[in-house]
Amino acid sequence: MRTLSQPASRSLWRDAWVLGRARLATFDRAAWVRFFLALFTLTFAFFLALLSAALNQSGHQAIGHACAALSLVMAGIISVKVVPFLARRTALERWVVKIEYEFTREGAVYLMVIAVIIVAALNTGNNLLFIILASLLAGILASGILSKIVLSELELEFILPDHLFAAQPMISRLTLRNLKWFFPSFSVTVAARDPAQKKSPKASGVSRRQILDEPVYLPYIPRRASVTQHVELTFPRRGRYTQEGFRVSTKFPFGFMKKTREVAARQEILVLPSIEPTEQFANVLPLVSGEVESHFKGHGHDLYAIRDYQESDTSRHVDWKASARAQQLKVREFTREDDRRVVLVFDTRVRGANDKTAAQFEKAVNLCACFAWHFSEVETHLQFVTNGLETTMAPAREIVYPALEALALVEPKVTDNSAGVTPLELLIPKSGSGGGFHIIISCQPRGSLTTPPGGEYHVIYMDSL
Repeated sequence: MRTLSQPASRSLWRDAWVLGRARLATFDRAAWVRFFLALFTLTFAFFLALLSAALNQSGHQAIGHACAALSLVMAGIISVKVVPFLARRTALERWVVKIEYEFTREGAVYLMVIAVIIVAALNTGNNLLFIILASLLAGILASGILSKIVLSELELEFILPDHLFAAQPMISRLTLRNLKWFFPSFSVTVAARDPAQKKSPKASGVSRRQILDEPVYLPYIPRRASVTQHVELTFPRRGRYTQEGFRVSTKFPFGFMKKTREVAARQEILVLPSIEPTEQFANVLPLVSGEVESHFKGHGHDLYAIRDYQESDTSRHVDWKASARAQQLKVREFTREDDRRVVLVFDTRVRGANDKTAAQFEKAVNLCACFAWHFSEVETHLQFVTNGLETTMAPAREIVYPALEALALVEPKVTDNSAGVTPLELLIPKSGSGGGFHIIISCQPRGSLTTPPGGEYHVIYMDSL
């Protein structure tokens, strides 16, 4: 007889221990607990049924009826709560559509009616009651089969615009395709995968919030066809929004149960800051525009052309002589409009972390976004600088969206309350700005930035607005 050496024996014991732990890890404790609980409950329900029959024969009708009703209630609870849970953990789950069942108020009333008819049929032995009972049970079976057909072979597509802005309503398209060859789908509702997750207005700018909050109802989807529903969405804050998936549900045909299945369609979008002019922007824009104009005065006053007046033109450029000759308003267009260069700098530093500084920081982000959008509309050359992003000097229309995307994800950088004066050169990149006019937006207290001599800088302190 051959004996194993000590190292080989230890190796066998180690392999056996690893195998045992692997099997223990795959052990579904919750399923086994429910299985034995269901087995015990059904055994007890069977005992109560036999006891009720014996009590009825011995003349104790009231106690026998109570035992029979309790037996039926216990069997119904097991069939509704435990059997679907155990069925989803069998090998069939990889071949069938995973559907969750939820009883509605109508379904609960329907089950109560069935329970009453069961008790009446068992006590009276009336064949008509048994036929009615069979029809009611067949309705539940038909409801389950039809709802499963409705939810099977559905494909979801959720299309959003390329650019989304906070606090602005936008229209998205939700398309549901029915891939079945013979059967249409009725009364389908599409909702978020996690209905409890809501967009919190106090959430961080980069927190993961879901896209679709309200369910979308589609009454009818033909076979081998698709239905598109336009959904209006409004995102209250900037930042990143994520939708892990969607839930497709139906109460068809009778509304006794709500059947739900999950559809994998992950969505991730970036919501840009709002570009709607705010009160602060309306107050600051005239002053900043005047400084920009005066800074570039003399950089090209040559007349470029005389054209028709447009609603966006200022009255200062109206050529009254040309207007009198042409009998309509004419404006002068100068070459200096193409020479304006602006460097927009956003200072992410704040003094302390509290609700007040957080609200002030959000106002600063919106103000900076309004300036970037304004300069893109007036065709200014723009360079945007903030923590983590430095663009080149280019036409504002080319860099406005990269700047807004950076502002959508920017976070405040908390500094010490005892921080002193910071030279402005530390915020401006050493690569230079090509002689542009600098606009700095800061949440720091007034006087915390020192500007070099000259008129090429304008600092906007949020605490003074």
